Amino acid sequence: MHNNFENQVLAPGQQLLMDVKSIVLRMSIRTVQLVDLSMEKAESASGATLTDPGARGILTRHTQVDFFKDARTDIKIKASSRRPAANSIIQPGFKFEDMGIGGLDNEFSAIFRRAFASRIFPPGLVERLGIQHVRGILLYGPPGTGKTLIARQIGKMLNAREPKVINGPEVLNKYVGQSEENIRKMFADAEKEYKEKGDESGLHIIIFDELDAVCKQRGSGTGGTGVGDSVVNQLLSKLDGVDQLNNILLIGMTNRMDMIDEALLRPGRLEVHMEISLPDEAGRAQILKIHTTKMRNNNVIESDVNVEELAKLTKNFSGAEINGLVKAASSYAFSRHIKVGTMASINPDVENMKVNREDFLHALEEVKPLFGAAEEELGQRVRGGIIHFSPFINEILDEARLFINQVRKGSTPVLSVALHGPPGSGKTALAAKMAMDSEFPFIKLVSPEDMVGFSEMQKVQQLDKTFRDAYKSALSIIVIDNIELLVDWVPIGPRFSNSVLVALKVLLAKQPPKVSCDPVPVFPDVTRSMANSPLIKRRIAAC
Repeated sequence: MHNNFENQVLAPGQQLLMDVKSIVLRMSIRTVQLVDLSMEKAESASGATLTDPGARGILTRHTQVDFFKDARTDIKIKASSRRPAANSIIQPGFKFEDMGIGGLDNEFSAIFRRAFASRIFPPGLVERLGIQHVRGILLYGPPGTGKTLIARQIGKMLNAREPKVINGPEVLNKYVGQSEENIRKMFADAEKEYKEKGDESGLHIIIFDELDAVCKQRGSGTGGTGVGDSVVNQLLSKLDGVDQLNNILLIGMTNRMDMIDEALLRPGRLEVHMEISLPDEAGRAQILKIHTTKMRNNNVIESDVNVEELAKLTKNFSGAEINGLVKAASSYAFSRHIKVGTMASINPDVENMKVNREDFLHALEEVKPLFGAAEEELGQRVRGGIIHFSPFINEILDEARLFINQVRKGSTPVLSVALHGPPGSGKTALAAKMAMDSEFPFIKLVSPEDMVGFSEMQKVQQLDKTFRDAYKSALSIIVIDNIELLVDWVPIGPRFSNSVLVALKVLLAKQPPKVSCDPVPVFPDVTRSMANSPLIKRRIAAC
């Protein structure tokens, strides 16, 4: 190419003929790009690619020429093992700092490594490895942790094509076959381009929000239409069916991974499972800095606001809840500049308004994390305080501190302590006192008064949800009050609910998913007749 057309001025749309080993090839110029000739390097491209026929480009010995196969020819172009793909999907000079995502650097780096790294390397090298690109990623985790934000920000690092965003409920349609048609439309553009260009096709990213609304376990639907199963089957065939596409990346998001069909989670489909969990202290500080950037740049925040201090006070806050905290603090700053006795009039000194530390402390009392400590419910159980009427009380509290420290150090991932004694002896108050003194970020009270009218299955589901929520926190305490009422135990017989009892036994003995950082101590309250359990027992004397 360089030998035949060096120093020629070319324009997009121009036709060229070239003889290669007695084979006449007809070529068409598609795009030209501006480069810095002073650098004398092909990698010094600095301008955007131009397709306007009025644009001009000169072919020098340093010009990089990219060849693309026409859809009407059977010629196969061998990929280079040294030069990256011409249709690079990542913007040059892209940095993770430009994303504006706090506390998720490790997760985003892992997503880039699994999904995009193989696409920026030379295609010939990837072909020599004999691997295929990742076609699906599943982001799961608690609500408000940044799953949708990651998918939304991925568009910033792409070179050209914007991602196609699909909301799960929008796929479903009341007409027969229309839901499956909506799935096929998602992949129509990628199929058309792949047929024309093959491996030279650009990447098509499909962001599928609320995936659990569509891709439930097959056979679990109560309706007789079977639309849900058909939608799952259609999605499975498009992702990894007979006609495989290598130019798509499906990013699914859900906070109920247990509801997704298992066939969709295997390698070749949504093979990368990335948990977006609650941010740690450093992540919370990073998120707070992001949400208060404009306040600092515009000098509307006092110097007494310490981001590191707020990060320590916001245990188990998700990214969305930290955003709500900043909004609540701003509302307290607004309220200081409203005229007394009015609702709409503001003071003239509103220009000097600044958000201070007290505003954030007031906001912390108002905004509570979803996976936080149930301080109000526990405080009602210790309304009158603890009366040390016996040496047993001090012994129980001292031993409780030992158990809590044992769990905090990580030596025991799951620890269960049973408090048993006659009614009214203070079991619930002591359990609540132990839990609040621990200062663990997640404390949950499970009481039969919250399950009045629940069936056995509903009780089991509520217990399972409570323990699953506890696993999402680094340190957790669950206080189970009145186990005998929870299992419907009566002394006549004796009779009890076997389903709830089995669920309790399994959950109390189950190891958390992350043994090193997800311990779940449990303080059940039981009566004397229910005290025959393998838990650590401490009896409370009657008053």
